[in-house]
Amino acid sequence: ARLFVRAPRRVVLTEAGEHLLHRARHILREHDAAQDEIAELAGAERGRLRIGSASAMVLTDPLPKILKELRQQHPRAEVSVTSGTSEFLVGQILGGELDLAFVSLPVEARGIQTERLNEDQLVAIASSRHRLAKQKAVSAYTLAGEKLILGERGGNTRRLIDQFFAQAGVALSVSMELSRQQAIKRMVEEDMGVGIVPLQSVIEDVKKGRLVRWWIEGAQINWELGIARLSGGYESPITQAFMRLVRNHFENVAKEATKSASRKRIKKR
Repeated sequence: ARLFVRAPRRVVLTEAGEHLLHRARHILREHDAAQDEIAELAGAERGRLRIGSASAMVLTDPLPKILKELRQQHPRAEVSVTSGTSEFLVGQILGGELDLAFVSLPVEARGIQTERLNEDQLVAIASSRHRLAKQKAVSAYTLAGEKLILGERGGNTRRLIDQFFAQAGVALSVSMELSRQQAIKRMVEEDMGVGIVPLQSVIEDVKKGRLVRWWIEGAQINWELGIARLSGGYESPITQAFMRLVRNHFENVAKEATKSASRKRIKKR
């Protein structure tokens, strides 16, 4: 049976090819699960964990701290980390190339289960030299007139932004599409345009005066961070340990945020 057809600059799977690809992925996942189960029964301390992250914030903090704790529990563990868009990483999980990934929610893919970890609000950012730097908020129409520096298409953050402006009935002028939030912030800091990013990612930059933050009028664009993995897949001891550390971290973050909000309300009174 013919499995694929060569087209200009790409290969297209036939129906037979799609069926074989699905079966091959299943075989590889079962192979990996068998290895993990046998290693667990043999009392192996090594383990293997392949992590993906669509969030630059997670890669910077808290992932290094979590992996340090994980290393103490599994000193001979084989851990690898990959970055990319949420869509790309979900494909890697389905293909058996990743065990789990930090992604923007929601994820609409069969065979994938997700767990919500955190929520943040998207805000507009600009250089402290911007002509509107002293404003606290801007409208969708004002932003539509700016040169926007946004994340690349394929990620949920970009989808939320595009959806908001489409509902507002305004067309965007996107001057740059970058895959890293750090790159977006640096370009904005140099006054190359205006960005839209999760609030938590720019708190320190705003405090230090490198950037200004604007609330977007009429917008409640909530960005949700979650962790994705195969539905019903085998979870090795190292995966279970990693998930416990992740849950503990984000539970503590949520508690600290609640305490901080309470202190602010008390001060206002």
